[in-house]
Amino acid sequence: MGNAAVAPAVPAQFDRSAQHRRSMIAKANIAKGQLGMVDDDYRQLMFDATGQTSLTTCSDAQLARFLDALESKGFRPLPSKRGVAPAAQHPMARKARALWISLHHLGVVHNPGEPALEAFAKRQLKCERLVWAKQSEANKLIEALKGMAERAGWAQSSPTGGKLSPRALQENLCEAILKRLKRLGVAPDWWTLNRAAWSLCGTVVAQEEPVTAEQYQSLAAALGAVLRKTPGFVAGGEA
Repeated sequence: MGNAAVAPAVPAQFDRSAQHRRSMIAKANIAKGQLGMVDDDYRQLMFDATGQTSLTTCSDAQLARFLDALESKGFRPLPSKRGVAPAAQHPMARKARALWISLHHLGVVHNPGEPALEAFAKRQLKCERLVWAKQSEANKLIEALKGMAERAGWAQSSPTGGKLSPRALQENLCEAILKRLKRLGVAPDWWTLNRAAWSLCGTVVAQEEPVTAEQYQSLAAALGAVLRKTPGFVAGGEA
């Protein structure tokens, strides 16, 4: 047999572009869960930002714009460091995270990120990590966050002390943010929530169908962004 020519080995190539794209898609999926977005609202936001309705059809530039839009709604990606424990996903943590982000929209919480929530939970529960917290102590953390909300004007119960639906809670949050905007002179005292939504955010909330909790949630994020950009506004409270 003759000596066959052997092709030189080709070193494996590391596709950084593909890895970055996978990372952006993963972040978008994490954001959907972190913000508690329903599929319709998630895809509408994607379409508004990119003109696409699927992550797989988005270009890298479009994915970047979509992540910017998700961050404007309150999403804060966790640091991508090896050895960093994942965020807690048990019911107490998810509820606390939703309240924490809402309090950021209200201007009470300066930093809406996971590390800031973890630091607050550690002070309340005396536990190093939220993922390790006892579920039997969940009420202590949730009540502390609700107390911050009440002191900032976000009603957590009905006038008679009854439990509110998710829709009513989000509507109350929007009204509380609007009150702050009125105090800062951004909105006239006579403005309704519908008028503020259109004039400040370009959003229409008055529809033939009842406004959903998710729509109020999106409006709260938009009004919160206006609040934080208002001259003279100082974020703060107890966190």
